[in-house]
Amino acid sequence: SRKSTDAIQPASSNSKRRSFSSPFQTPKSLKPASSFSDPSPSTTSTTNDLASSSSNFYFNSSSYSLSTQTSNTLSSLRASLPENPHIYDFSLISSATTNFLSKRFSSSSSSSSWLCHLHGQQVVVIRRKLRRSIELDDLVHKLSVICRSHHSSLIKLLGASLSGNFVYLVYEYVKGANLGDCLRNPKNPSFTPLSSWISRMQIAIDIAHGLDYIHHCSGLETSFTHNHIKVTSIIVAEDSLTAKICHFGTAEICGEVSKEEGSRSLGRTDSKVMKIEGTRGYMAPELQFNGLVTQKCDVYAFGVVVLELLSGEEALKFMFDEGDGGYKRVSVIDTAREAAAGGSGGVRRWVDRRLKDSFPVEVAEKMVLVALECLKEDPERRPEMKKVVGKVSKLYLESKNWADNIGLPTDISVSMAPR
Repeated sequence: SRKSTDAIQPASSNSKRRSFSSPFQTPKSLKPASSFSDPSPSTTSTTNDLASSSSNFYFNSSSYSLSTQTSNTLSSLRASLPENPHIYDFSLISSATTNFLSKRFSSSSSSSSWLCHLHGQQVVVIRRKLRRSIELDDLVHKLSVICRSHHSSLIKLLGASLSGNFVYLVYEYVKGANLGDCLRNPKNPSFTPLSSWISRMQIAIDIAHGLDYIHHCSGLETSFTHNHIKVTSIIVAEDSLTAKICHFGTAEICGEVSKEEGSRSLGRTDSKVMKIEGTRGYMAPELQFNGLVTQKCDVYAFGVVVLELLSGEEALKFMFDEGDGGYKRVSVIDTAREAAAGGSGGVRRWVDRRLKDSFPVEVAEKMVLVALECLKEDPERRPEMKKVVGKVSKLYLESKNWADNIGLPTDISVSMAPR
């Protein structure tokens, strides 16, 4: 009624209603209903109706909607936040991989993987057998920590699913090739996308930083052991030729590392109780002896990867010996030690010939010594990754200065495909 209207907005000499330029500007004469003393029921009802219609007028007559702005703000905020770890339903993973009948992305003695789409995102699903049973609550807790990790040298774990004695780990997909294929292309052995010294040093520093993050997990107040460092678990991104470590969190979730193992004596483990898993050429001596998985085992494997990176040779291979007609075991560790004993000349002959002698020999010699330091038989004599990162970073900068002095380009884009 007119009376109730005047109670809310007293009449002025100008009979025209005031209009407000902004939908967020509250008229000074508009007072809340609670400020009125003993309003009658009819007056209260009329006041609420008018306030509602007034609100609709402000919002509908404006070109900018408050609800739209709020929705957009929440959407942008949600997009900026890290994705929560998923506990995927097994049926969803089974459907995405066509009941695991799709062509496998990769396969080994301990795991298989499939490239597929989940929730509209291209991912890699890795199936591994559980070494120890894990409850769903424990899995959620571990995922909540591992999935919070963010490092440019790690491939992110998105979530997991359990089924029987297997765990299905879902990782983001990174387009590229593993380091082993980059160094030794089976279709064209003379070709490698890592054809410059700087590109090799870039891979080395990326792996070192990523492994150091895994061991200390800055900001997560915890530490992990990778336990699967090798050239096939390192992806070289096609767009940037940077290295990214796969399988982060696998050892923790699958039960390969446990708190109880750290308190065991360094005696030989009963083979009936503990099955030792690893890749020949990358397993530290103590891991082969007692099955204990520690961060120093990762340091050892990193040393092997660096030697492969510098020489282009496999970690371990068997070559035919024409002298006795049999096969002999050739380790990249043994050849590197021989090269280091021969000084700069020995190292120069040992480094990958596809680099065509275009590398700083002194830096290469120091890199070999850093790798051999990581390969000490006694794990206590191996350095921690923090110290390794410092040394490799210094040698990376020396390599940059060397490239600048001789005028070599340091930002070359290379295709992964063989020529």
